[in-house]
Amino acid sequence: MFAEVDVDHTGQYQDHRIVQQGYLCLNCGAPAIDIGQVPAAMDEEARAEEAPTRQDVLCPHCETLVSVFPDEDCPNCGMSLELSRS
Repeated sequence: MFAEVDVDHTGQYQDHRIVQQGYLCLNCGAPAIDIGQVPAAMDEEARAEEAPTRQDVLCPHCETLVSVFPDEDCPNCGMSLELSRS
């Protein structure tokens, strides 16, 4: 592991920062990964992709541009909005 260490004028430890991964591939220089963490990382990415996102729509009732999540009503007039699931 490569780290930068900050010390004060008396040589006392103050802080540190990891500047490079502990293990690197000798062929390409890519940082090594812990294979045991791959399933958790894949699950996290899948949850992020499933999360609903805001959509900008023009309310048909009050004719204002609003940014809402699916199944939300217009924040200005309360009109029910139907959004496509994308």
